Amino acid sequence: MSALRISALRRFGRLGRIAPWAAAGLVGAVPATIAASMAIDLVQQRGRKSRAAPRPGTFSSKVEQSELNIYTDGATLYEDMLEAIGSAQESILMETFIWKNDEMGQRFIDAFNAASARGVEIHLIYDGFANLATPISFYHQLSDRIHVLRLPTIARRFWRGPLRHSGFNHSKILVIDDDVAFVGGFNIGSLYASHWRDTHLRSVGPGAWGLRQTIAQVWNEFHDSDEQISWVPPEAWESQLRVSANLPIHLVYPIRNMYLNAFARARKRIWLTTPYFIPDQQLLRSLIEAAERGVDVRVMVPQESNHILGDWLSRGFFEEMINSKVTVLLYTASMIHSKVATVDGEWSTVGTANIDRLSLSYNYETNVEVIDRSFAGEMEKVFESDSSHCVELGSGWLNRHRLTKLAERALVPMRPWL
Repeated sequence: MSALRISALRRFGRLGRIAPWAAAGLVGAVPATIAASMAIDLVQQRGRKSRAAPRPGTFSSKVEQSELNIYTDGATLYEDMLEAIGSAQESILMETFIWKNDEMGQRFIDAFNAASARGVEIHLIYDGFANLATPISFYHQLSDRIHVLRLPTIARRFWRGPLRHSGFNHSKILVIDDDVAFVGGFNIGSLYASHWRDTHLRSVGPGAWGLRQTIAQVWNEFHDSDEQISWVPPEAWESQLRVSANLPIHLVYPIRNMYLNAFARARKRIWLTTPYFIPDQQLLRSLIEAAERGVDVRVMVPQESNHILGDWLSRGFFEEMINSKVTVLLYTASMIHSKVATVDGEWSTVGTANIDRLSLSYNYETNVEVIDRSFAGEMEKVFESDSSHCVELGSGWLNRHRLTKLAERALVPMRPWL
């Protein structure tokens, strides 16, 4: 073996030893950045007034054999979720990010305990990091018969594969009796019932299968064979309702490609709503290229979100978007937390993933993709209703203060972490 090859192999060996530690450092930077961002938010939000969110209504459509409802306010959604839990006969599966220990959170605790008492099999997953401020005693109220997984941001096997064994559980899914399923942006808490504008989807019928499968996959990866959720067959091989789920444990992240594929196909319009808009360059380019070929591209974000740092990072993209004929809409009525899009009046998605790197390449996330004209029409009604509470950024944004532009540029290095 040549000396050159031996030297190369030695260098490769050193890199192989360093790589896991480097990956661990990169992954560890994500929770650290989030924690710092949350601390900034707590300070900055003290002076902000909480405002009741508009309620555009509940919109309905039928796709194949599934009845779909689009919820735009938490109060209505929670009542229907609690009613579904109350009517459960065989099984309940739930996966959520934030579960607050307030009045609404307690109602869910009570509903699950009542269902368990009548013999319903229940599996619950909630994120450990997002609920650090919630006393563990709150969850200890759940019956011993209920199976609970507090998903850790960093699992015990972290050092064996940092990317596979870390990630926030950002999905928000509820499945009842394998037939009724809810998914969307709403966490569980009284604040979200009235003061956040969010969007959730309910599917009654065969469309629930993909969402059930998503929860089962996460649960089963963290449990032995005797504690796993059993597989059930879908009613159809292909469907107009498709579930895309990011599963870090498998290094699978299909939601980003779902968006890229939809944007590449767009001929008429792309209407997108997201609370945190921090895209990678390929996603941003796909929107800009669509606008440049004549597609009506509109991106709606909150004027003031619950994450100040996220707002400033989003603003760093606006100038390029405006110059490229992408319409930027700032939602002014309240915090808008919806993660939805509709394209050409044919394709739509409702789910949990934001347009940022954290959601698209790190978190556990779930989006439903719907290919149906009537459903897309209902989604467009929701977008148009929300647009009435927006201001459009125009050429005036390009003349903002130099110090503002400087601050935006200074934050560019943080984009990969949020």
